[in-house]
Amino acid sequence: MKQKVYFNSNGCVLVGNVYMPPDFNPEKNYPAILVGGSWTTVKEQMSGLYAAELAKQGFITLAIDPRFFGESQGKPRFWENPQAKIEDYKNAVSFLYNFQNVDNDNIFLVSICASSGYMATVTAGDKRVKGLAAVAAWLHDNEAVKMIYGGEQGVRQKIYQARKAKELFEETNETTFIPAISTTDENAAMFGEYDYYLDPNRGAVPQWSADKFAVMSWEDWLTFNPMPVAAHITTPVLMIHSDQAVLPDYTKKFFNTIPHQHKVLHWTNGSQFDFYDNPIQVAEAVATINTFFKTNRN
Repeated sequence: MKQKVYFNSNGCVLVGNVYMPPDFNPEKNYPAILVGGSWTTVKEQMSGLYAAELAKQGFITLAIDPRFFGESQGKPRFWENPQAKIEDYKNAVSFLYNFQNVDNDNIFLVSICASSGYMATVTAGDKRVKGLAAVAAWLHDNEAVKMIYGGEQGVRQKIYQARKAKELFEETNETTFIPAISTTDENAAMFGEYDYYLDPNRGAVPQWSADKFAVMSWEDWLTFNPMPVAAHITTPVLMIHSDQAVLPDYTKKFFNTIPHQHKVLHWTNGSQFDFYDNPIQVAEAVATINTFFKTNRN
């Protein structure tokens, strides 16, 4: 059972989908999970898939459109803003904490790809969160950013473009966009044959905009470094990753820095995009998350 929900986050109305367990009993309380997806994505993509599958395991789950994306409010549109997303996920935890039939002593987070840095930050700072599972985490620092985005010069150029785009928006309310995904435009946020974002049967859903990524996002995204957060996490953490997924050494480094003794690194097989929607990887991840959270329930 799925229902659309609305809540406030720093003055913006956010929209999410809540998924209930198939055998939902209104007389009972259930553990809850907030699910976050990759950068630029909406609740109808990987976060919604994981939310639906985890609900089948007996959790009340929530996938949201962060502000600036999907059905949620906020301008400029399509702005990948890590600090805003961190606030949105904190406020989504508050929503779940007060949601009917949620056991608010057992609220967990599941992050996929880029939301891992955002949700790790929330986990480190919010004692209401009782555990985090990060699937195919994208976790970068300044060195990784330079490696991925064209070296020091490439990063400087993107930050310069972002600042010019912010100036234009502040002066004229006009947003400068590039494609979120393209196989022909090298300036796109994601340039290449990334089938997940190109196939309508996978992630190229109507609610997502392949042609819009706010250029002002670059500075916020490229200067966001979640790696130091690991040292401040005091709740159980599960990390699911593979050698074929993005930045595997950074996942290992992050995991090794977490001081909490109840942590598991589940190393498996599959590409980054397999973890988004491939039935084999998703089923394995969901089963592993289910066991981990139920083992670490209060």
